[in-house]
Amino acid sequence: MKIESRRNPRIKYVRRLQTSKRFRSQEHAFAAEGTRWLDESIRSQAEMRFVLYTADWITSTNRQEQLGELPVETIEVSSELMAAISDLETSEGILAVLSMLDKQIPEDPAMLLIADGISDPGNLGAMIRTAAAAGVDGVILAPGCVDAYNPKVVRGGMGAHLHIPLERLAWPDISALTSHLSNWIADKGEHTPYDRVDWTVPCSLTVGSEASGPSEMARGMFENRVSIPMNQEVESLNVAVAAGVILFEASRQRSAEGVRK
Repeated sequence: MKIESRRNPRIKYVRRLQTSKRFRSQEHAFAAEGTRWLDESIRSQAEMRFVLYTADWITSTNRQEQLGELPVETIEVSSELMAAISDLETSEGILAVLSMLDKQIPEDPAMLLIADGISDPGNLGAMIRTAAAAGVDGVILAPGCVDAYNPKVVRGGMGAHLHIPLERLAWPDISALTSHLSNWIADKGEHTPYDRVDWTVPCSLTVGSEASGPSEMARGMFENRVSIPMNQEVESLNVAVAAGVILFEASRQRSAEGVRK
């Protein structure tokens, strides 16, 4: 089977997933592009719905047998159609439609990352990827965050969406979820250095946007401030880099103490 018309229902479906947050939420599905995403989806046994590929991708990767073994429909599309539905400037020629991960944040998390008003998709994707790598129990998207399944966030996550719970919550719900945790906000200035915080106790880290920092809601809810000492000539770090520095220090401490994750 080969799709060559833009009016094909599969093509229309993928295009809506790529462009509509509401439709992604309604369908509980998202599109993931690229060979690396396909490999990670197979490795993690993600729930695929269908796969679209081009003849050029099959020729260059020699994966006809692998596609044939997938338990879902795999459909060839023309290169022109793949380019039309792709969010990339140059598509690799492979796209999988996946179900969102049905995994809730545990009731007794050891470590949570709260993304506070992160509007840049690349930064949020990198933060999700870093949180998964550091063994964080879940990422909370506070109000003002870009959609976690925005195509650019998915691309930046590099497969992490299949491994870590992601929940969009209002501030009252965040307050209730973190009421028993040691809660810290990453902030500029001279605050408690990140390596002086005791991250072995159940805790959360809130990271705000580079442009405006932590929101007023976050500042009013959480008192503890943590910072990363830097050369005085440098004003700030990229928000995803800053989150990574702190999360991996927390991971180091928990590993040294034998704490879960």
